[in-house]
Amino acid sequence: MATKNCVFCKIRDGIIPKEFEYEDKDLMVFPDLNPLKPVHILVIPKKHIVDFKDIDDSKLLFKIKTTIDKIVKKKLSGKGYRVSVNGGGAQIVPHLHFHIVGPISRND
Repeated sequence: MATKNCVFCKIRDGIIPKEFEYEDKDLMVFPDLNPLKPVHILVIPKKHIVDFKDIDDSKLLFKIKTTIDKIVKKKLSGKGYRVSVNGGGAQIVPHLHFHIVGPISRND
C-alpha cells in the first residue's frame, strides 16, 4: 500500500515509472536521481518503513545486506565505497533506503 506522498511507494506501485537494476518481492534497486559519485545506487525495501530504527524484520535486513554486498562487488570491487542511511528526519524521502556511493578516496 502506497503512503500518499511517498515517492518510493509510488515507484514500487508503478505510479512513477522507473527502471530497476534489481528487483524482487522485497527490494528495489536503482540509481540515485542526483548521484554524488559515478556510482550512487539506492537499495530500498518495498515495504514502507519510515526509519532505520523501525525495521523489525531480520530476514529483510539480511537481504538488504547481501544485496548491498553484491552491488559493491559488481560495481566497486577494489575501490573505496560508502554505504549510508539517513534517519530521524534527516532523509529527504521518509522511506528507509540505503545509499551505495563510490568510488570514494581517503580525501572524500
